[in-house]
Amino acid sequence: MSSKVLVCRCEDVTLDDVRHTLDLGYRSVEEVKRYTGLGTGPCQGKECMALCAQLCRAAGGAAEPFTSRPPSGAVSFAVLAGGDE
Repeated sequence: MSSKVLVCRCEDVTLDDVRHTLDLGYRSVEEVKRYTGLGTGPCQGKECMALCAQLCRAAGGAAEPFTSRPPSGAVSFAVLAGGDE
């Protein structure tokens, strides 16, 4: 049986990955996100950000959440249908 503990299921980031990142000196949720990809999947951090924030705080860092961003800008249906030419 695997002892792999997933923190971010969307991006397959494990507890060991987050701990390694914290050991490297990264202390904020944003830094962990940039190093590991945590929170960049379909859920945009809704599943994993709270646990990551707790781990960052326990390591002496900031526990402020990162800003989730949509993958792209809004596009009107007219543009998608080709009617905006």
